[in-house]
Amino acid sequence: MTENLFKASCIQLASGSNVNANLLEAQRLMEHAAREGSRLIVLPENFAYMGASCQDMLRICEQDNDGPIQHFLSQISQKLGVWLVGGTLPIASQSGGKLRAACLLYNDQGQRVARYDKMHLFDVNLVETDEQYVESETIEPGDRLCVVDTPFGKLGLSVCYDLRFPEMYRAMLDQGMELMALPAAFTAMTGAAHWDALLRARAIENLGFVLAAAQGGFHISGRKTWGHSMIVDPWGNKLAEQTSGNGPVVAEINRDFLVATRRNFPSLQHRRIHCK
Repeated sequence: MTENLFKASCIQLASGSNVNANLLEAQRLMEHAAREGSRLIVLPENFAYMGASCQDMLRICEQDNDGPIQHFLSQISQKLGVWLVGGTLPIASQSGGKLRAACLLYNDQGQRVARYDKMHLFDVNLVETDEQYVESETIEPGDRLCVVDTPFGKLGLSVCYDLRFPEMYRAMLDQGMELMALPAAFTAMTGAAHWDALLRARAIENLGFVLAAAQGGFHISGRKTWGHSMIVDPWGNKLAEQTSGNGPVVAEINRDFLVATRRNFPSLQHRRIHCK
């Protein structure tokens, strides 16, 4: 049975290179969110480790279904009795030499029920801030969408740079998506320019809730991430936002509002072009 009224949380962190310290901080904030009644929690991209470079992820890379970070996610979701979107963590690629940036979904019994591998890789050169990122040197892209039946509705999983590709969300919409989870680590420059607009656009054009959990702060590499974790409703209203600093963003999700919005403003039924 689908819950029509529930609380959800997005956790904002500024993760560093100490995995244990990052997990302890994530646990503290998830416990806070659970005490406030959250039933669904989303962690940010790279919640367990942010090193000096993307290649540093290879040091903590885990095998699928085995490893301390995955064990932590299973344990904490069971302990708190919540559904948990486990941000991203590095899982070894079957082709060898690279990793997958995997977003894992656990139910409130601690069972893993879904895995989404980040599809769009951040290979960009930000001239204004002299930043260059080439995720494809280390990460192998995923090739499958992930929309999951949950007690809260159909949840679509996506990660960070995916946000810039609206056709991906349209394809998930065709699979029934009602809520969008987005773990992210937007740079400060691109976040200031586009984060708010893109999140609200994805919510409005798909008439769904967006749960965006971000990294926000300074990291060991010298990189600064934008933060501004937020929860957005199907009309584009920001229900809650954490501009800076660590913390849980908590909001009440009303699926009746989603149903009513899609009924009263039936733009999804007016589509003339569909994803193949």
